[in-house]
Amino acid sequence: MHNKELVKEILLQIDNSIDTIKYRFKEVDSIDYFLDSPKGQEKLDSICMQFIAIGESLKKVDKLTNNSLLKQYPNIEWKAIKGLRDILSHHYFDLNAEAIYNVCNEELGPLHLTIKKILIEM
Repeated sequence: MHNKELVKEILLQIDNSIDTIKYRFKEVDSIDYFLDSPKGQEKLDSICMQFIAIGESLKKVDKLTNNSLLKQYPNIEWKAIKGLRDILSHHYFDLNAEAIYNVCNEELGPLHLTIKKILIEM
């Protein structure tokens, strides 16, 4: 598969992961939702898994594009997203539910719009 086609497929997977996070986050009304019940903790776990997939996929996009594609969209903190993946994967017991809540609540929308923009421009 040509790199451009592969990058586009990866971006589509990221787009789908963001849709999944948004769906799962709909009923989360506070940080306490994540912490006060087994259902909330499962929701937090499932959302974190999607963030791990997104971060790993962005690393792959960087590799396939020689770090040239994502830097064309400086409105997103790509390094922070990839860093979130590293934290969730390697320091899971240090997970900060408030940080995940804030990312979902404040940063997911702009990321989603940017991924869609990249796909259109490709």
